[in-house]
Amino acid sequence: MSFFRNQFANVVEWEEFRDDMIFWKWSNREIKKGSRLIIRPGQDAVFFNNGKMEGIFKDEGDYNIESQIIPFLSTLKGFKFGFNSGLRVEVLFVNTKEFTVKWGTKNAIQLPTPQLPGGMPVRANGTFQFKVHDYIALMDKIAGVKDRYLVEDVKIRITAILDQLLMKWITKEGKDMFNLRANASEIAKGIQEDLDMQIIDSGMTITGFQIMSFNYPKEIQDMITKTASHGMIGDMSRYQQVSMTDGISSGKVKGGGTASDMAGMMMGMGMAKEMMKNIDKKEEQPEANNSGNAADGKKPNFCPNCGTKTSGGNFCSNCGQKLA
Repeated sequence: MSFFRNQFANVVEWEEFRDDMIFWKWSNREIKKGSRLIIRPGQDAVFFNNGKMEGIFKDEGDYNIESQIIPFLSTLKGFKFGFNSGLRVEVLFVNTKEFTVKWGTKNAIQLPTPQLPGGMPVRANGTFQFKVHDYIALMDKIAGVKDRYLVEDVKIRITAILDQLLMKWITKEGKDMFNLRANASEIAKGIQEDLDMQIIDSGMTITGFQIMSFNYPKEIQDMITKTASHGMIGDMSRYQQVSMTDGISSGKVKGGGTASDMAGMMMGMGMAKEMMKNIDKKEEQPEANNSGNAADGKKPNFCPNCGTKTSGGNFCSNCGQKLA
């Protein structure tokens, strides 16, 4: 019975597929005569013999290994199934899609800043993308000793060094610690390059890295928000007016008529005060012009004291009033 059982053909396929699985290895089994290879969408099947890559098959389908696969294997193309012999190879099934992983800092990063002697604690989060690009390196570094590899394994490896890289690129070239979002793209680009160097020798590459947000302590965030508000408005008096207006419109300033009435009266008085300032400025301007005309050295045509027509002299001929 054992003689016939060994002759049963088998199916070479990804038996334990999961969407978060990077690769799965079909190994330690003998391929019999009449065996089939099944490749599903998003999968590559890589044949290895004694650690050497024999061939890569990318097109989905159901193949007869003896007639459709072996003729394309580099050193096994002449292999013939005997009556009692099979082919012992390893088949590495690789998920070809681009994986997207969410990340976040393990601990707050203490960024050195002159304003805070102990450093400013900042957290960050975002996403990164990666995919397999070198099957030989993947087999040499990982698949040679593992039968499967998950996205979580890559995430653990990446996040272990991510805090250090964030510190490196945030503090590089004296970036504004209170406005890191403005430099997020530049910081992310530098981190992506460094991460790629960390995993490229394992047959994978980082195809993208994004920083979604930087998170400051509440006290620091409140200070940043208030400073930005003051800068946008311009001065404290205007800030108070806008705050009061927002409070009334949002319903935060309300009560039995008294609070809102008082707020409205205060805002009205403030607006009236500003209007009076503007009127005073306009009135001062004509007076300055008139005084300029009186002091320009010209003699009036009529005496300002008695109204007698002047004759060009320095004194009025009627009352003696000085004219210039």
